Amino acid sequence: METKKKLPHVYWIGGGSATGKSTIARRLAEQHGLSIYPTDEVMPDHARRSSAEDCPLLNRFMAMDVDERWLNRTPQVMLETFHWFNGEGFDLIIKDLARLTRETGIITEGFRLLPHLVKPHLASFDRAVWLLPTPDFREAVFETRGGAAWRFLAQTSEPERALRNLLERDRMFTDQLREEAARLGLHVIEVDVTTTENDLVERVSQLFGFSL
Repeated sequence: METKKKLPHVYWIGGGSATGKSTIARRLAEQHGLSIYPTDEVMPDHARRSSAEDCPLLNRFMAMDVDERWLNRTPQVMLETFHWFNGEGFDLIIKDLARLTRETGIITEGFRLLPHLVKPHLASFDRAVWLLPTPDFREAVFETRGGAAWRFLAQTSEPERALRNLLERDRMFTDQLREEAARLGLHVIEVDVTTTENDLVERVSQLFGFSL
């Protein structure tokens, strides 16, 4: 509860992969004079700051080769053992946010923002939203060979199968986010192939109470 009092100036955008979290955060920050804390970009720093005792799943993941990470395990196991999906390092996000200036609002964004971890730090439920890709959106991602993820999947011995594994893991992760947000009474926005960037900016702006 103490941390909750420290973060009334923070807005949270979580969700599944490739749903436009970073783009929406950047546009809102530009429009409303806010700062951005991108949790994806600080992952290397958080990995360095984490001990094997604090983040055992991260430690095991780092010791794997690319085929062990993306080919030799089922998508279900990949989901259950992926460190960021299990909240490892989330305490570092909170510590970083507590150190940042409170003179302006901060938009925190990234897939690491799990609903059950974010909820205790919310000043208001209207300060957080999760963007969730629908099945047709995920199919479009598959047709583009996984977007940015293709760079590291291409290093495996079977890139196409690695991509299928990753997409299935992320589908299950999205379902997990959807169920968890619903159970906790938190906001979600479904993102499909008809959803435009402007649509998302408008909907998130309205949720956060920003003027359009």
